Amino acid sequence: MEFECTNPVTGAVASRARAMTTSDVSSISARAAAGFPAWAATGPNARRAILMKASQALEARQDAFIKAMVDEIGATPGWAMFNLQLAASMVREAASLTTHIQGEVIPSDKPGCIAMTFREPVGVILAIAPWNAPIILGVRAIATALACGNCVILKASEACPRTHELIVEAFQEAGFPDGVVNIVTNAPDDASEIVGALIDNPAIKRINFTGSTQVGKIIAKRAASHLKPCLLELGGKAPLIVLDDANIEEAVKAAAFGAFMNSGQICMSTERIIVTDAIADEFTTKFTKKIEPLIAGDPSQGEAQLGAVFNKKTVSHVNLLIDDALEKGGTLLVGERSNSVIMPAVVIDNVTSAMKLYSEESFGPVVGIIRAKDVADAIRLANDTEYGLSASIFTRDVAHGLTLARQIKSGMCHINGATVHDEAQMPFGGVGASGYGRFGGKPGIDSFTELRWITIDTQDGHYPI
Repeated sequence: MEFECTNPVTGAVASRARAMTTSDVSSISARAAAGFPAWAATGPNARRAILMKASQALEARQDAFIKAMVDEIGATPGWAMFNLQLAASMVREAASLTTHIQGEVIPSDKPGCIAMTFREPVGVILAIAPWNAPIILGVRAIATALACGNCVILKASEACPRTHELIVEAFQEAGFPDGVVNIVTNAPDDASEIVGALIDNPAIKRINFTGSTQVGKIIAKRAASHLKPCLLELGGKAPLIVLDDANIEEAVKAAAFGAFMNSGQICMSTERIIVTDAIADEFTTKFTKKIEPLIAGDPSQGEAQLGAVFNKKTVSHVNLLIDDALEKGGTLLVGERSNSVIMPAVVIDNVTSAMKLYSEESFGPVVGIIRAKDVADAIRLANDTEYGLSASIFTRDVAHGLTLARQIKSGMCHINGATVHDEAQMPFGGVGASGYGRFGGKPGIDSFTELRWITIDTQDGHYPI
């Protein structure tokens, strides 16, 4: 059986994919487990060569990826291109890691004992990827795991199955052996059952998930019942702090990009702009001027900076945040509520803790400006959230900025840069309700290997018994 994915703008069928069942989960998991021993024993340079081919195979599918993302999730072509470029970089970075999966020799107090650590692949990794940055997050979920010698099962998003199928097709074309790279697609109504069956399957040894905090908690609890480790990259409510001495023009540019790239549907999106009172009026004037010309439109036309939001549920949620903020004293600077998935950029000033926009993740094209009394108040406001993924501080005093960055509770913080910043070689992840564990670079190796201690005794032993 198949299920259909519809275009959020036109309602037309964007793609069809196989609606797999729990019996399919069992057979795919068994095939992945069967493929693991040979792939784990494959040398690092052989793994590197195949990963490099996978990077090229991804890039060769550029037109197909753009069409799939525009049709399935209403993305702009520019966002799709950025996804593909970063994803290809992630595969190349993973390829570079194959010879850096290293242990060490540790001095032992036992005479004649050589003590060593080894990092070894764990087995089959379940990778659950979302729809909002589907190529980046789909590739990130599997690339380093494969570099470390694991087999993977990519659980595709029900919202963009074709986009995720293209990833697996590229990897399989690159020459990964049978069973090493696998995909599961399922109808939306079956998602809970399918994910549960995957987590419960004994062949699955670890799980990584990118998505909402609510679903992340469910996955973590299910995995914990089997003592299976998880890597979770969840929601965010990223603050961008603008201090008295900031370069306001640069802060405005970064805030606009961070708040409205992909219509705010990025885990790192700037959700809260925290501006000190002394420069708040100047900032809001310049920020309003920056945002007013932004166009929201049909992404298939290739002209609008903002494409479609995910669905009508997103529209309702964003409208609720807007209405609540305005009813409680917020000032609308730009935009308006919308009844369509083509939503304009919305900026609301004078946001307070009484408003839902202050604390709830919007995951849409609305940003709140919060006025802080001073630097200490700005840091307090930045930390007044359950989330802790990305943050940003604008100040001309870089040393002071570094001191403040270390006071913010987040996995990532950027001084004089946007909250939306991702590079393949960087450790990516958050704290608190934003999850735990890290993707990217060498820290990613820790997430996809087991650390083992092995000793060799070179002298006769002396034991008390």
